[in-house]
Amino acid sequence: MDELPEEESTGTPAWVVTFADLMSLLMCFFVLLLSFAEIDAIRFKQIAKEMAKAFGVQREVPALEIPQGTSPVFQHFSPGRPDPTDLDEIRQTTTDTAPYVEREPNTEAAADDAAKVTSEYTQRLEQALKQETDSGQLEIRAYPGRKQIIMRIEERGSFPSGSAELTFAMVDLLYRMGQVLTDIPGDLTVEGHTDDVPISSGRYESNWNLSADRAAAVANALIEAGPLDEDRFRVMGLASTRPRQPNSTPENRALNRRVEIIVDLSDDPSETPTTLEELPPDILLDTDDVPRETLTW
Repeated sequence: MDELPEEESTGTPAWVVTFADLMSLLMCFFVLLLSFAEIDAIRFKQIAKEMAKAFGVQREVPALEIPQGTSPVFQHFSPGRPDPTDLDEIRQTTTDTAPYVEREPNTEAAADDAAKVTSEYTQRLEQALKQETDSGQLEIRAYPGRKQIIMRIEERGSFPSGSAELTFAMVDLLYRMGQVLTDIPGDLTVEGHTDDVPISSGRYESNWNLSADRAAAVANALIEAGPLDEDRFRVMGLASTRPRQPNSTPENRALNRRVEIIVDLSDDPSETPTTLEELPPDILLDTDDVPRETLTW
């Protein structure tokens, strides 16, 4: 007896029920998220307005009147009224002019300008190095007549005794000084000074070597801190040949051990004093034991 064929199943596949259940759950999940969310209406309006401007949506450009140009001449000046003359002739008028006389340069005005520039640069240095100037480690003086700024750094706290190695405080001072000197024009002269006591260190044969090394160490620190152009520098080791005070007491010897940085703001090299005798009188000190010609300030 022949077997009857199996009847084909009809209706929805089983996976559709699972898929519909999953979609229903996802829809409920996002509806809950939307119900918990808060919409900033003001920000939404701002964003919608910017989007409308960017894409040209709902943008209206009224063109009720034809744009008319304006002229600055008509806004600020009024045209003159022409007055016709009854005479049919041309007249020419002449005026007597004085001959051209060449005027002498105003030296007083130039000196005032130089004084203002020198004072401005001096104030910048004093503000950046206020801590050292208040403690007495650094002294800054300006001479507008010579267009110079002179900075004197005491040996105290700057170098170990008989050494040219910079202390950490000295490196910090020179770093801030170099940052300011980058905006100040002019040549820089670094001078090293010592007292008259012969040095007994095995590294240095005399005070000349020590003063030159200290001046070079200061110049190198300024060049790295700026950075400053090496062509602006001149390094000099003067040993004990330029004392501030007579080397008669330990206190005076401590004053003579120093490093001086001279900023030359003059455009003409001839304006810069090159020898001690050419320095202005106010730089030299009044002492009883040492002639004025052998002292710097």
